[in-house]
Amino acid sequence: MRDKELQMLVAELERIKEIGWIRNQRPGNAGGIGNTLEDLLNIAENNLQLPDFGDWEIKSQRTETASLLTLFHMEPRPRNARIVPQILLPRYGWPHQEAGITYPENERSFRQTINATACSDRGFRVNIDWDSQIIYVSFDYFSIDDRHSIWRQFIRDGVGTDDISPNPYWTFEDIEKKLNTKLNNLMYVTAETKWENGQEYFRYNEFEVYVDPTLDKFLTLVMDGAIYIDFDARTGHNHGTKFRIRPASKTDLYQDHILV
Repeated sequence: MRDKELQMLVAELERIKEIGWIRNQRPGNAGGIGNTLEDLLNIAENNLQLPDFGDWEIKSQRTETASLLTLFHMEPRPRNARIVPQILLPRYGWPHQEAGITYPENERSFRQTINATACSDRGFRVNIDWDSQIIYVSFDYFSIDDRHSIWRQFIRDGVGTDDISPNPYWTFEDIEKKLNTKLNNLMYVTAETKWENGQEYFRYNEFEVYVDPTLDKFLTLVMDGAIYIDFDARTGHNHGTKFRIRPASKTDLYQDHILV
């Protein structure tokens, strides 16, 4: 079934490649490249944590981008604590840059893209507990950069200088399940871009196929700092917690890279 679906998907992508330049169907949307490709493949937009095309997950990026590639969304445990909206945002958040402009004066933000190699400038870091078999996020008050001195005082006067309690975490089992369902078969598509008369156009021209990721490879990439955890929340709206990867490192996540 996987091979048959791959043949169908490659045939569709070759058809799209032959079209040439295609206008961005979602202008102003950072995900327009993926949305436009989904429209061309007649894939209905949804929030299901399942593959896009049969057993195949499709990821797309602009050829010239240096942006991280989102692997999947997954909120941290313990789930009943609703850690992002109930703990990280109100206790560790900071004034939103659009507070009093686009949003109310009291709008707060918690946006952090962090990995395991060092604390962020606000003191957050990704860790692995091998005994408990979890990936978790910690907080080190003393690693807060001086340019956040006002916020640092807010933390000291509020939650204090200790670590987050409870720590946001994800089990190895949760990660492995996600790898084996949503990401087991990956089609990675890149597109050239150009602008004409204020409109962005894409030309989808490169396809890469990856199959069979492993938990061990995932954890190695986490330790090496190539996989990041990305929080993106503001008052009243959590855009979702994402695991993201450096595009060049995706080959190291999978056992096989198939040439098409």
